[in-house]
Amino acid sequence: MKDSKENKKNTRSNKYDKERKTIKILTFAVVIAALVVVLLIVMSLFSGGDEPQESATESSSLIIKDSVESTQNESQSSESSSESSSESESSESESSESEESEESDSESVETNETEPSDDNVSEAYTGDWKPVATEQQGDHTTDFSNGSQDRIEIKKAASVATGLNESDMIEWWVENGGAEQVVATVSDSSQTKTYRVYLSWVDNQGWQPTKVEQLKQNDKQ
Repeated sequence: MKDSKENKKNTRSNKYDKERKTIKILTFAVVIAALVVVLLIVMSLFSGGDEPQESATESSSLIIKDSVESTQNESQSSESSSESSSESESSESESSESEESEESDSESVETNETEPSDDNVSEAYTGDWKPVATEQQGDHTTDFSNGSQDRIEIKKAASVATGLNESDMIEWWVENGGAEQVVATVSDSSQTKTYRVYLSWVDNQGWQPTKVEQLKQNDKQ
């Protein structure tokens, strides 16, 4: 009887030991599983946090790059505009100086009234104009064709004598006025003033205005 009780007692003890071991194993497994889940969550959070940061960095780089390129383009555009403006101002300045020089030459010349050549002349005067510089050298024969060096220099000399702006002047007629002499009929573009200009050729110096007549009507129109 005593042995039977002891056997029952040992059987219950073994059963309890097995149950404890099973509970410990299950508990350990649950803890491990929980740790794995926590670790996965942490890794997921860190991994997800890196991507926006990289994206933000790339975006910042693009913004900086675009800003630099925009600044460079604006700088180039500004330099181009400045150069264009400078060239335009230089051209206008040169044109203005040329016009002022022609007007100054005309105004500084002392003129004297003289007899008109016909009834169509309202005013006639002579002056001490200087020959207009020429590019021609050697023996000279007047070339009356359009665009010739003589026509270019005759127009310039007529501009000096009349005070008309060369770029605003119409050449109506250029004719032979004698040996190495020409007569040019010119007016302003609005045709409010018409002149007959007498010029003589001076060797190696150019065409020299000698007389100007303001006409009542344009007889070469």
